[in-house]
Amino acid sequence: MNWADLARQVIGLGAPLLGTALGGPLGGAAGQILASALGAPAATPGAVRAALPAAEPARVADAEARWIEAIRAEADAQRTAISETQATMRAEIASEDAVQRWWRPLYAFELTFECAALWAVLMHEFWTGDVVTLNAVMNATALFVAYWGFRFGVLGVYISGRTREKVCAATGRDSPGVLDRLVKAVTRTKTG
Repeated sequence: MNWADLARQVIGLGAPLLGTALGGPLGGAAGQILASALGAPAATPGAVRAALPAAEPARVADAEARWIEAIRAEADAQRTAISETQATMRAEIASEDAVQRWWRPLYAFELTFECAALWAVLMHEFWTGDVVTLNAVMNATALFVAYWGFRFGVLGVYISGRTREKVCAATGRDSPGVLDRLVKAVTRTKTG
């Protein structure tokens, strides 16, 4: 038995947000809250299932309210973190420090130059038939894959971060995350 097995029953008892959470990836956290509110002997799906038939509606409503409060608290923490990140991004964008503004573009140009230089060496060695150098390069393939995999990974993070910086500068806020959308859905359900 798992928490998802209790989802329909909890929804039927008037806790739709908590019941939905039980059926999803946050089922364990929602189950802990439900077990605590019901006074179940253990925070397991079996113990909660046994406690549900005798549960007072007020306890189920309390579990639903606790779940909503937990989601709101997490969303507030995320909102604060995002706000601080945006403030940092805006400060970096406004910064006149040359290193701050140019290190990432220089990194990208340097990595591009590295790849072009290796390509030029390989083409030269193919042209001249220098087997020793070609063998050395081929033997270092695993090293090149690991090295450039890391370097291009950093470049990808840079590109993604720079895009977010530009969006933040243009709109004054970051794009909403999953938690933001969840809080908006909870707020709409509660007020609607």
